[in-house]
Amino acid sequence: MTGATAMLPGLVTGLSLIIAIGAQNAFVIRQGLTRRFVFEVAIVSASLDATLILLGTGGLGALIQTLPALFEIVRWFGVAYLVWFGVSSVRRAFASESMSLDGDSATSRRGIILSTVTFSLLNPHVYLDTVVFLGSIANQFGADRWWFALGACVASFLWFFGIAYGARRLSRYVTRPIFWRVLDSAIAVTMFTIAGVLATTPLG
Repeated sequence: MTGATAMLPGLVTGLSLIIAIGAQNAFVIRQGLTRRFVFEVAIVSASLDATLILLGTGGLGALIQTLPALFEIVRWFGVAYLVWFGVSSVRRAFASESMSLDGDSATSRRGIILSTVTFSLLNPHVYLDTVVFLGSIANQFGADRWWFALGACVASFLWFFGIAYGARRLSRYVTRPIFWRVLDSAIAVTMFTIAGVLATTPLG
């Protein structure tokens, strides 16, 4: 396997790691449904993911594995943020603002981008998946490792833009108040569950 043919396994591997519905994906989907700052959320999520993949391919994964304390710091900041967002989702589920597609109109572009960055980076598993795992696989391709990395980066862009704009297209069909109550309740459960798993599961 040489050259651009290494992109396909990179694309498949990248999609297989990112496709599970986690905190970041739940956030991106909800933002798409609200139709607010959809492009910003998609481009920031995909760009950060791609950056981590490229850093891992460049050898950062080996360095990160020698810094377990860093994972612990990220872990507990991540747990705290997930719990906070879960509580916010519960409050939205029982507030009138959750009944409209414009319910997040008071949230600024800067705030949404900051939340996107937080969901992208305050999860130690993202470093294990992108920097360590994908980086390790990419380097097995030798001189073609950057083609593999490019395939994984394309997967990130396809996924995040796909779910963000896919949700945006579906938003016209989900204007009933009960949908938003159920959605925010489900997101709260997702956030609390991931926070619990993150707090109790050994990393590595």
